[in-house]
Amino acid sequence: MNVRRSLTAALGAMALAVGLASAASATPTALNPCGFYETARDAFYNHCTGDGSHIVIEVEVWGPNYERCVVPGNTWLGSASKIDGAHYVGRTC
Repeated sequence: MNVRRSLTAALGAMALAVGLASAASATPTALNPCGFYETARDAFYNHCTGDGSHIVIEVEVWGPNYERCVVPGNTWLGSASKIDGAHYVGRTC
């Protein structure tokens, strides 16, 4: 019985550790997802790349949309109330 209890406790601890590791690795992605995302007040585009490329995105707004060159990482686009979305247009800059 002690062996069974020890094995169950070990498996439970391992499952907990895996769950915590998964949650920890998911947190950065949830905070800054790749592509367009909004917070309560601001709109951003997160260019997730490891090659250092700069890309052209189309920013969707009321009125004519516009293109913008973004570098790797987060780029602030403006107030979330003024930006409807943004997407990669398929070319570098």
